Formats: sequence, C-alpha cells, structure tokens
Amino acid sequence: MKLYNTLSRSIENFKPIDEKQVRMYTCGPTVYNYAHVGNLRTYIHEDILEKTLRYIGYPVKRVMNITDVGHLESDADEGEDKMLKGAKRENKTVWEIAQHYTDAFFSDIEKLNIKKADVVAKATDYIEEYIEFIKGLESKGYTYMANGNVYFDITKVKDYTKLSGMNLDELRTASREDVHVDVHKKNPQDFVLWFTKSKFENQAMKWESPWGVGYPGWHIECSVISLKNLGEQMDIHCGGVDHIPVHHTNEIAQTESYTGKSWVKYWWHGEFLIDNNGKMSKSSGEFLTLSLIEKKGFKPLSYRYFVLNSHYRKQLAFTYDSLASAENAYLKLKSRIKTIKDNSKDDKEKNIEAAEKYRDDFKKCLEDDLNTANAITVLFEMLKSDDINNVQKLDLAADFDRVLSLDLLKDDQCQVHDELAEYIEEMIQKRQEAKKNKNYQLADSIRAELLEKGIMLEDTRQGVNWKKIN
Repeated sequence: MKLYNTLSRSIENFKPIDEKQVRMYTCGPTVYNYAHVGNLRTYIHEDILEKTLRYIGYPVKRVMNITDVGHLESDADEGEDKMLKGAKRENKTVWEIAQHYTDAFFSDIEKLNIKKADVVAKATDYIEEYIEFIKGLESKGYTYMANGNVYFDITKVKDYTKLSGMNLDELRTASREDVHVDVHKKNPQDFVLWFTKSKFENQAMKWESPWGVGYPGWHIECSVISLKNLGEQMDIHCGGVDHIPVHHTNEIAQTESYTGKSWVKYWWHGEFLIDNNGKMSKSSGEFLTLSLIEKKGFKPLSYRYFVLNSHYRKQLAFTYDSLASAENAYLKLKSRIKTIKDNSKDDKEKNIEAAEKYRDDFKKCLEDDLNTANAITVLFEMLKSDDINNVQKLDLAADFDRVLSLDLLKDDQCQVHDELAEYIEEMIQKRQEAKKNKNYQLADSIRAELLEKGIMLEDTRQGVNWKKIN
C-alpha cells in the first residue's frame, strides 16, 4: 500500500505503527448547516481509504468528531452570527440546531454508502478532558493568559510549520482568523485554547473552568478526542487541504507539546471540489447539498460515482452536465451487471487464473495511493471480458463493491434506466431516419422533445450520444 503523506510531501509505503490495528482519525462536520457536497467528496474518499485498508487485510479503528461547540454561533469567516441566525429562523436553540444538522449529516453519508466511524464523538461530551489537556499544556509552559482567554504560544514549538512547509508570513495569509485581528495575541499565529471573552457576544454554549466561564477553542477537540480514543500516537489523520495551514498545524503543535511524542505517522488530505470561480463553499453561489442534487433528479450514488472517477489529491470541477454524464455512465454500468445477472447460468467454464488477475489488478489500483478511477476501469474491463464466465463476473463485482460501495448488484435503479434508454434509442433511430430522408423539421422536433424530457443529444463522428440534464 502506497499513500501520499502531506508531512513528508511524498508517496510512502504504508506501514502501521501496530500491525494488529490501523488507528485512523477523520475530521468531522461542523453542524450549523447541511454538509456541502465538496465536504462530502472528502468523506467519500476517506471512506474509500478505510475500506481499502480493510480490503487488503488491516483491522481499522476510525474515530470522527462532531463539532457542535466553539465557533458554532458564527463560522468566523465574515463574523456573521450564522448559528444564532439559523436558530432564530428555525425557532430552535443552538443545541437543537446542532442535533438537527448532525442527523442530516448522517442521513447524507448513509445515502452515499459511507461507513459510519467506529467512534463518533461530539465535541460537547469532552469538556472536562479539554480542561485537563489545557492544564497539562499550562504546566509545561506552553500557554499564557490575555484578556481572560488562554492562548497557546507557538514560539515554544521549534517545528511549528512542518506540516504546511509555509513560513509564518504565508500562514498569516492562509489563516481565516486574520479577518478578525486579535490584538491580545503575542504572535499572530497563537491560538485560543479556552475563551472566556471572544468576538462573539452572547455565546450560547459555556462551561465552568479554572480560567472562568467559557468554551473551548476549535483546534483542541480533535487533539483530545483522538488522544482519548486512539492513544498518544496514531497512523492516519484525514481532512481537507484547507485544514493544513492552520487547523492541523495547530493540532500538531498542541498535541506533541502535551505528549512529548510524534503524533501522526501519515497525514492524508483531500483536494477541493471547484466550479468556474474556484473552491466551492457554503458562502459562494448556490449552496450545493446532497438534497439539492436529489431535487434536481440525480441519485446520491451517481455523485459517489462522479467523485470516484477522480483522484482525491486533484481538484475536481463540478457541473451539472458532468454529474449527468457520470450518472448516465453509472446507470449503464448497473444495467450491464443486471444483464449479466439475468444470464448468469452460462456454460462457460471457470477461469480462476483470469479472475484472480482482475482481482489483483483492482487491488493494485487501490494500493497505488487510492487510484479509484483506474480501479473502476478494471471493473469495466472485467465485465466486458471473454476470459471469465458470468458467475465469476458477479462474484468479482460484489468483491470490488466492498470498497467502491456503489450498490453494483442491486437492481433498484436499473429498470427505470433500461426503459428510458430503450425509449431514447428508439427516438434517436427515428431522428436518424428523418435526417437520412432530409426531413430536418422532424429531426429537430425529436431533439426538442427529448430536451424537454431532460435528455440532450450530442452528434459525434462515432455516432449519437445522450445524457441527462436538469
């Protein structure tokens, strides 16, 4: 297994600390709103990572946090009180908002066939542990008090920028905290461990502490939750690339200062989902959620298929046209498997050697830094092969789906697709005959009729292709 390690900025051979169990941590959602499909892309690839490790024989324990505290009343980007605004809009408390969007997140990942983490930890359940952690850092001289808040002093850490490779000026630019300059910091990159006073008034979530009534800073929860559930050292820490310069950098600084040990062996980061304007986020353009994609007529697993045809370390451009093309390809794949199922009782003898070659090729793609696009190519090649019989094809498809999780052998979406495809092909044939007879008015009317039904035709040198659109 080869995996890219952000810490070394290179692809490394994966070797866990303990062969008996891979310890893995994934940064979870901040539950003040629905999950953006860009965030869900990262969770899909993390799911592939965990399932690949299990597929090749490693036991895995994965922990995920739920951020339901800290910067909940505002996401801090523009200083807008989004959490309180949402609570008022929905006539709920911030606690109810947190629970509502936590439930919505788990509904989304279930639709996307993302395995739930072995341990799901809410930030609000670890307040006492945060206090003990801060007291430990305080006793070692890593903290200072200013304006009632407890800060971590980054100058006490020699290799503070080792994960990002940035200098402090670059980090200052990358930090979202720079939008609101904190004049009480000794250094611009120092960060708050415990707030008793902050830029947000009327913070709803507060607890007693040795430093006063307040609430924990954002970075502390991942450190403490991982220490409590995975121990002082772990194999893999996952998250989006936007976490590298600040959040994960601060996690490393405080955790390794607390334990005196190297903390994470492999840092794994997923790239952005982008549109024509760059990174997609909750604050830019149409807020893309899984529910919105469903309302526009797409299947959740079509989005998973769309994501798996790209590499997690490459930015992925999202358009509804590209999603429509992915859904069409995905449903054709399902239809092909259904046809094989319907004809599974063939007379061809088993070719064990050829079947194992496909299994090995699939595994090698995953072991090559999770190359899911190539793994799907192997799947297609296997299904088209004349070397193995249909029973073997179904067995391999089921085996591959342990990782891909695309419901390949379920018939749920195939029948509708088959009927639709049959109708479209019939209309394409009529249009071709009309063009051959120079009846261009009829040909144009057929194209228009299909377009009204959300089907776009594309004339190519190889023939006519079609795809679903909004």
